[in-house]
Amino acid sequence: MVFFKKMFLFRKKWLNHIGRPVLRVIEAITFVASILVISGIIYQIGFPLSNTDLSSFNTFYRLIKLVYLLYIILVIIVERKELKKKYRHVFWVLSGLLYLTIIPWLFPDNLTNPVLSFIVSALDNYYLHLVLLFMFSLLMLSNGVIRLLGKRTNPSLILAVSFLFIILLGTIFLKMPRCTINGIGWIDALFTSTSAVCVTGLTSVEMAATFTSTGFFVILLLIQIGGVGVMTLTSFFALFFMGNASLYNQLIVKDLVSSNAIGNSLWKTMLYVLLFTLLIEALGALTLFHSIHGTLDMNLKQEVMFVIFHAISAFCNAGFSTLPGNLGNPMILYNHASFYLIISFLIIFGGLGFPILVNFKDVLKHYLKKIWRKLFRKPPLPHIRHLYNINTKIVLVSTTILLLVSTLFIAFFEWNHSFAGLSVGHKLVQSFFNAVVPRTAGFTSINPSTFHIQTILLIMILMWIGGGAQSTAGGIKVNAFSVSFLNLIAVVRNTNQVEVFGRTLPADSIRRSNATIILSLFTLLGAIFILTLTDSHLSLLQVSFEAFSALGTVGSSLNITPSLSNLGKIVIIGLMFVGRVGLITLLLGLIKPKKLKYQYPVEHIIIN
Repeated sequence: MVFFKKMFLFRKKWLNHIGRPVLRVIEAITFVASILVISGIIYQIGFPLSNTDLSSFNTFYRLIKLVYLLYIILVIIVERKELKKKYRHVFWVLSGLLYLTIIPWLFPDNLTNPVLSFIVSALDNYYLHLVLLFMFSLLMLSNGVIRLLGKRTNPSLILAVSFLFIILLGTIFLKMPRCTINGIGWIDALFTSTSAVCVTGLTSVEMAATFTSTGFFVILLLIQIGGVGVMTLTSFFALFFMGNASLYNQLIVKDLVSSNAIGNSLWKTMLYVLLFTLLIEALGALTLFHSIHGTLDMNLKQEVMFVIFHAISAFCNAGFSTLPGNLGNPMILYNHASFYLIISFLIIFGGLGFPILVNFKDVLKHYLKKIWRKLFRKPPLPHIRHLYNINTKIVLVSTTILLLVSTLFIAFFEWNHSFAGLSVGHKLVQSFFNAVVPRTAGFTSINPSTFHIQTILLIMILMWIGGGAQSTAGGIKVNAFSVSFLNLIAVVRNTNQVEVFGRTLPADSIRRSNATIILSLFTLLGAIFILTLTDSHLSLLQVSFEAFSALGTVGSSLNITPSLSNLGKIVIIGLMFVGRVGLITLLLGLIKPKKLKYQYPVEHIIIN
């Protein structure tokens, strides 16, 4: 009795010295267990299993479930006073469902009560257990990454490592027997996984002849994860399910997803990103289905899978297709102009950037409120002069100019050349489509190797520029290109500040834009030089086009990707990774920041 009294009196001391350390150990174990659960589920999908194997997996999942249940109990005991603050209701619903699955262990199989028998059999469903374990594993992995951010780890490094981890995981999955028809080499699996996660679209193998429906499903998941962003998904799961991120964590996540909010507004912003993604992809799939239904010699299931794959691939600017010959397949080239237009607009929306889509949502919400107040004769809303922020205006204007100029340019040079044999309407559609694709989707309708050299050079420039910042597109981004161009105009006009749309651009934005351009050019020159050594049988134009396409995460090619040497493929893999993660982000992750507390005397350098 005295022992229990002492335990009660010194409860806080016991919790701090024993309870919390034990909880931290169990958290680490659950993090590893979560990786094993997800790997095990994917292994079951990718490999044929015997009944003995399934029984072993079932035993393994039961052990993991016990670990999770122990973790939940320790959380309740150790963090009793902080439960409401640190954990959301969704976490407790998921935990409660996990605990309900142990009910079948407590009852015999031959229950006489039909209602109780139905409940027990429903809770004993194998797939229900897998779904709950999978959801809880995602939760623990996300929570682990958020806690890692709380350790003052370099967020840029975590971002780069997270992409690398997904790429390696995807490589292993694509090597699974059920993912390919006749197998695939490690280099080609790594190449395809990198291309999918980095939403590039370059392929070193013939997609339709290599991958099964399971393989295409894995590629689709990799595209979706890479398009939305690993840290966006991770942060959303952690903040939505757990809600226990510290202020420091939230500030780091805010920078990673380019949000101006913290707290509940932060995960709502990420929720908007996911909702916009799913909504636009769903609308794209529906319109694509209406465009191709009953015309491609596919059954209903095949048509549904086809439009879902291409809607996601287009919005994420990935450029992958399940058709032989990509989108240049004769089945759609001559009779489906609307298909190309839908794909084009999906690419454009994906390339604008999530901050711009959120800005569109705010503008639409404002106008709907104005209409509602006018209809019901309520006081009008205060006038807002700048509904569209400066980032939105720059990206929209730059994108519109680039699309118009490049469409006219391509139509002028290819009208009676590569587009010969097409109707006038299809020529216009193909001009627009091939102006959109280099920014940065990589779909192929007309073989780029048949274009005039002038068109190829234009495509290389478009691939280098890319889409909007914080979008699914690659390249140096139209934001950086536009800011540097505006800085050039300011220098020519001999003005001491850069102005646009009634705003002055900060010096830091100009410095980062110029640095991004210089870094990209140095990276391209270095990669092209190495490719001329590793693949000397290819022309300078071919390797240059491939390098621009890889760094811009475009996916267009002059038909040389399969013929690259293994070293050449590794160079392209590196360019795709750097292009998706970002040159500045990668350097910030590798180089420790240095804050200067002094300033040397200023002295001018002679320029020109």
